[in-house]
Amino acid sequence: MGDALRKETTGGVLLLLAAVAALVWANLDFAGYSLIHDFKFGPSAFNLSLAHWASDGLLAIFFFVAGMELKHELVVGSLKDKSVAAVPIAAAIGGMLIPALIFFAFNAGSTTSTGWGIPMATDIAFALAVLAVVGQRLPIELRAFLLTLAVVDDLGAILVIAIFYTASINLIALLAAVAAIAVFGFLQAKNVRGWYFYLPLAVFAWAALHESGIHATIAGVAMGLLMNLKSSDRVMHLVHPVSAGFAVPVFAFFSAGVYVQDMNLGELVKSPVALGILFGLVLGKPIGIVGTAWLLSKFSKASLSKGLSWWDVATVGLLAGVGFTVALLINELAFKSDHHTASVGTLAVLVSSTLAALLATIAIQFRNRAYSID
Repeated sequence: MGDALRKETTGGVLLLLAAVAALVWANLDFAGYSLIHDFKFGPSAFNLSLAHWASDGLLAIFFFVAGMELKHELVVGSLKDKSVAAVPIAAAIGGMLIPALIFFAFNAGSTTSTGWGIPMATDIAFALAVLAVVGQRLPIELRAFLLTLAVVDDLGAILVIAIFYTASINLIALLAAVAAIAVFGFLQAKNVRGWYFYLPLAVFAWAALHESGIHATIAGVAMGLLMNLKSSDRVMHLVHPVSAGFAVPVFAFFSAGVYVQDMNLGELVKSPVALGILFGLVLGKPIGIVGTAWLLSKFSKASLSKGLSWWDVATVGLLAGVGFTVALLINELAFKSDHHTASVGTLAVLVSSTLAALLATIAIQFRNRAYSID
């Protein structure tokens, strides 16, 4: 069972099945789905809903694994050459800025311009799932490119939420989290072993970040990046099945249950918010990613990995348009006082992410064919 869950395709299929199941259930019996979605448990300071535990808690496990994978690629993998690693990092920045500018262009001068952060975010879990399910013939360099881009993108989105969409930050809690993560890194650097050291540190860092007002999943990726390479393979072997087989599918289940029956598709072509999200995710993401990556490689010493072509980068750009969870979160924060606009934004994120996933799937099939011929 564990070996099956370590396969990318298995985790991807489970995630997509969980998302479809949630969407179907929410639209057949929204009251029943909401009862589970909103059920709260935990001590007073962390009396959170199941959905909140999934997005802040379980997703941190996924980010921990993603952080370890990214470090492996940056240190000994396809991105160990810093001039190569710079390309997806820069592409992530361009892939955030261009969608934000597109949204702002549609909504400039209006109160809805506060939603500029919505199309900036890539849903790393869903994007990697699509790639795992339909892109099995593609080179490992493409997955490394997408992983690097998506992690940087998500970190950027978390910073945007913390700076522009959070009312206040608890500085003491933030410093406590940083201290715990620093101790974690120090112990890893000294090659200290023992889960009884690291698990309490991880829980404390997560809890402190949550209390600080910053999305707690950042604790997962920070600790993943600080892992000692000598021990990360063993830890990843143990944690990956938990991430792929439980954490990510449960997260998807609680994220995808959106009630869409009362939403008006016709409003998408009239609403500046919807148009900003649609054009931002579906067009802005690939334009920003490919354009920034090309400019960097053209006018600096940075270069694209030898195993990739610019068609691969364009495919990654389309995949990055799958905004979904983080985009929905920013939409909720941006329009929390305007239910109608928030509903339009939700529908636009769902349609845009689905369209981006479909376009990316078509592009991946062309790339699969190209690599099978080679």
